[in-house]
Amino acid sequence: MPPIVSTRIEDELREGPEISPELDQLMRNARKASDFLKALSHENRLLLLCLLAERERSVTELENILSLRQPTVSQQLARLRLDDLVTTRRDGKTIYYSLANDDVRRVISVIYDMYCGSERADKS
Repeated sequence: MPPIVSTRIEDELREGPEISPELDQLMRNARKASDFLKALSHENRLLLLCLLAERERSVTELENILSLRQPTVSQQLARLRLDDLVTTRRDGKTIYYSLANDDVRRVISVIYDMYCGSERADKS
C-alpha cells in the first residue's frame, strides 16, 4: 500500500502548526471518507445499499424485502440521498432508488465479499 501521508507533510507537521495545502486536502478527504463510512455504519442503510447494488428498486419493494415499515425505509433512504449515495427516479407515484455511482457499488461489493461471500458464508 502506498504511503498515505507524504514525507513533505510529515516534515511540515514536525516543523510547526501551519497547514500546507496538501495536508488541508488530506484532511478534507478524510472528512468525506468519515462521512461515507458513517452512512454505511447503520445496519438498515447497509442492507438497503446491498439490495440497490443488485438493481434499481422501488420503496415498496425495499419495504417488503426487509419487512420494515415505510417510514423507516424512507428515513434511511433520505439519509442515503442526503449523503449522495443513492439517486431517485419517479415513475408516476412510484419512486425508484439506485446507487449514485460506481464508487458506492465498489465499496458495497468489497463489504459483501468480506462478510457475505461464499467463502465467508461457509465458515459461519
